Amino acid sequence: MGALVTLDLPDDSPMLGLPWIITFAPLGDSDEWEPVVCGPYERPHALALAEAVVAEEQLMAVVEPLVPALTPEEIRSEIAAAQLAAEDEAARTDEADLYGDFEDMIDEELELAAEREPVPEPLPAPSKEEVRAGLARIAKLLTAKGA
Repeated sequence: MGALVTLDLPDDSPMLGLPWIITFAPLGDSDEWEPVVCGPYERPHALALAEAVVAEEQLMAVVEPLVPALTPEEIRSEIAAAQLAAEDEAARTDEADLYGDFEDMIDEELELAAEREPVPEPLPAPSKEEVRAGLARIAKLLTAKGA
């Protein structure tokens, strides 16, 4: 079984409505091949497709939103926002280190959560027709941006 990585977003996040891509890459250092990027998909389809692939393969799948930027300024704005978020995360981690071993605390919390929650079943992979319908909705979304 492989690994699936994605953003944990609140239910009202505007990013949920964006197109999403999947990047498949080797899980370990023993394999060396170029990552494969697939998409865009609607988020539920991307997650289900990624789960279906990593359930049977030793791969890593990263599911992330595709930001439809139209100008260099929009791209720079997205980069600045990502950099700011990374700085905030680093500051929170540094602050946590002042009060103990943050990693041990997280590991314990994850173990307790795993004991309480049943293992979720992977979502069924969408059919070709469902993916095509999602692609049509994404095309409409992308062509409407900035209009």
